[in-house]
Amino acid sequence: MTWLAGASALALLAACSQPAGDHSAAGQTPAGADRPESGSTNAEAAGETSQTADAAETESERLNAWFDEVFEANLARSPMYQTYLGRKTDYERWNDASPEFEAESYEIGQANLAHMRENFDFDALDESAQLSWRLFEYDAERSEAGWRWRDHGYTFTPRSGPHMNTPTFLINNHRVDTLSDAEAYVARLEGMGDYLDQNIANSRRSAELGILTPRWTYEPMIATARNVITGAPFDDSGEDSPLMADFRGKVEALDIDQAEKDRLIAEAEAALTSVVEPAYQRIIALFEEQAEIATDDDGVWKHPDGGEFYNYLLNNYTTMDLSAEEIHQLGLAEVERIHGEMRAIMDEVGFEGSLQDFFEFMRTDEQFYYPNTDEGRADYLADATALIDTMRETLPQMFNTFPEAELEVRRVEPFRENAAGKAFYQRPAPNGTRPGVYYANLRDMADMPTYQMEALAYHEGIPGHHMQLAIMQELDGVPAFRRFGGYTAYTEGWGLYTEYLPKEFGFYSDPYSDFGRLAMELWRACRLVVDTGLHYHQWTRQEAVDYLLENTPNPEGDVRNAIDRYIVYPGQANAYKVGMLEILRLRGVAEEALGEAYDIRDFHDVVLTQGAMPLAVLEERVNNWIAETRAAE
Repeated sequence: MTWLAGASALALLAACSQPAGDHSAAGQTPAGADRPESGSTNAEAAGETSQTADAAETESERLNAWFDEVFEANLARSPMYQTYLGRKTDYERWNDASPEFEAESYEIGQANLAHMRENFDFDALDESAQLSWRLFEYDAERSEAGWRWRDHGYTFTPRSGPHMNTPTFLINNHRVDTLSDAEAYVARLEGMGDYLDQNIANSRRSAELGILTPRWTYEPMIATARNVITGAPFDDSGEDSPLMADFRGKVEALDIDQAEKDRLIAEAEAALTSVVEPAYQRIIALFEEQAEIATDDDGVWKHPDGGEFYNYLLNNYTTMDLSAEEIHQLGLAEVERIHGEMRAIMDEVGFEGSLQDFFEFMRTDEQFYYPNTDEGRADYLADATALIDTMRETLPQMFNTFPEAELEVRRVEPFRENAAGKAFYQRPAPNGTRPGVYYANLRDMADMPTYQMEALAYHEGIPGHHMQLAIMQELDGVPAFRRFGGYTAYTEGWGLYTEYLPKEFGFYSDPYSDFGRLAMELWRACRLVVDTGLHYHQWTRQEAVDYLLENTPNPEGDVRNAIDRYIVYPGQANAYKVGMLEILRLRGVAEEALGEAYDIRDFHDVVLTQGAMPLAVLEERVNNWIAETRAAE
């Protein structure tokens, strides 16, 4: 189920995606393992050291080769992820979403963990391979911990789920470069009914356990489903439906005979009306049925063992052992600190009144908003692109390592903008066929103030998600499961950290833009409060909305959209601030320990050049780097 997979991007295919512990001997080398015995000559010592290094390289290469075999075997079980990675194998197929397939994948993951432990020598591995071992083990162990909760996630939500993700997948990931690609697209349309029916069955199974989204979620889900089957060939409104428009445009761009184009389009129309439309009608019927039995309670505390489930989610997303109350109190403290910094900006711009008065001014003054028109949306995209282009010029002052993949700024497609978030990032295809994309949701320009645009562009683009995720995908000598994996606290913590980082290099020169940076950090601090408020303290949806309206400058539409997200993605919102604070703490430790030897570019290499990892493992990497740097002085 979409969000239950948690931090690992390979959850769908690697069967190693839920939280748990660490390798007990991780990072430890037996005392004297690389030392010659007493009385041996220097030549003998050098020879033994060389043999040890050769053995480590051999074992590391053997393990990495096995990791890649496992990755490819798991990838073969996920046609959709193959497409996401830019491959065209199994191009006509959907994933198997059945519980039997999920159980088989889980067993494969646990068997792979046992195989690794039995057939490879951890102590003979080099440092990078030892890290791979630990992360593979961590993922498999958290998969085991999460198996109990496999039916506790929401299959469908107003923000994600097969009803939304399936057409989005075809539109954004299924490239049509040849006739056979187009035929594979048609085949996927023809197979969409079975895939959606499996997910309908999954939702019913969860509902039997009492796992239902709140009553208010069903109306927007029904609206999104209806959007998919609105337009040609479903009705005579005069415009193509989203999938028809996408397929028609891709086919028309092919260099093939018109007769072939006509045949393909006719086949797509038939599949849409005979398969896709009935499947969506079944989804709508499911939503209507569940709306009748759903409750108005918003937190997962209402579910069977909901408190334990929420604790599991907190551990999964933050990769740290923090209680809900500890996170709640951390959020309250951070909100108070950031409010203080905001009051300093109020003084700088000469605003008279309370902080809440200033919030209202920022919400309503026209100078902070683009027109809610197509021209205003085009201007927003152009200005966001310009911000990213300017940032590129400064990156060498911050970093030694840079991504090769391109980055584009795009508007969220209209058919899903009512359900999509404010902004998000899609990774590039590793084979270069698709750039990284920063998506901005421009449905209502009142939700996209100019004073937040700078921080938002840095978070989603560079030096944020594009920097981290593209570099990770492009790493050499690192197993694929690490290049395409991830941990929410690390990835989103980096994104939030990189909203702050540019200020140290002269960005946010406009005090209102700096206020926007603080507003976005405040937003993440408030998440700690409202997420735990909803799912631990049993707040209502309205209580959470009221908290954000009182404590942030964000407009009401933005606030309500966000609270709706936190309700259906319990725990996830806590990872951002927890991750940022830990990265900043580790940076401070390094600066103090290294003094003049500290270089922020080297610190960023430590964070980025081995890919994503749990925060405790990142702390070990930073501490090891500090020790190595000191030893080299």
